[in-house]
Amino acid sequence: MKIEGITSCYIGPAISPEQFIPEHFFIYLLRGSIVGYDGHRNSVMRPGEYCIARKNHLARYSKQPDAGEFAKVVVIFDEAFLKGFQQRHKIAAASPTIGGSFLPGEKSGRVQNFVQSLEPYYRGNGQLDEPFADLKREELLLILLQIHPDWAGILFDFGIPEKIDLEAFMNKNYKFNVSIERFAYLTGRSISSFKRDFRQIFNDTPSRWLIQKRLREAYFLISKKGKKPSDIYLDIGFEDLSHFSFAFKKLFGATPGSLLGKPS
Repeated sequence: MKIEGITSCYIGPAISPEQFIPEHFFIYLLRGSIVGYDGHRNSVMRPGEYCIARKNHLARYSKQPDAGEFAKVVVIFDEAFLKGFQQRHKIAAASPTIGGSFLPGEKSGRVQNFVQSLEPYYRGNGQLDEPFADLKREELLLILLQIHPDWAGILFDFGIPEKIDLEAFMNKNYKFNVSIERFAYLTGRSISSFKRDFRQIFNDTPSRWLIQKRLREAYFLISKKGKKPSDIYLDIGFEDLSHFSFAFKKLFGATPGSLLGKPS
């Protein structure tokens, strides 16, 4: 399916570039593909498919253009909008269901028709005309809840994360490049209690543990799997290659490239 002229269409507040998802959002892929990672597995989304990225979860994704083209429609369901929707439509509170960072949607002609219906309102700058933006969000959410009524327990859960097993969470999510404050929030702790509990469990500070955990994973991937440093530094939580190489040499006394027999 193709909507002429649309490369990226956003409805609602700006989407966060972080690997932490602060608000639920719907994404529909028009062209290209997306590989998403939620700390446990990689999943691939292709044209005509859609999903919900879940609030208060960690995720990252990489886009793969098709013949140089990539296009998507993103609709942000922020908390203020969802609370108003719940009041207007008298939706009862429900217990959230268990799941990962991404909720894959069932293929539906109604969702496809909705995406097609956006074209007359698209301004060509990544946004819909303001008077229609909330109306289209409302329409989409009504469609999604008809197809996936169980999503109500997730979308209308306005609680904050509860206290969870810190050790299991960190060992699963250490590769995500988010702040210590985010990790504390997602484990249901204040920053002070997070640091205290962290030291009791790992006998180290969160920052030092994260760097060393990521670097040891990098060492394994390079020395045992033959991965190139430039191919893995982002995936293990570093922002740039030079910082990764500096930290790697400081810990192991050798550059990452030297493990492959190449200068770094």
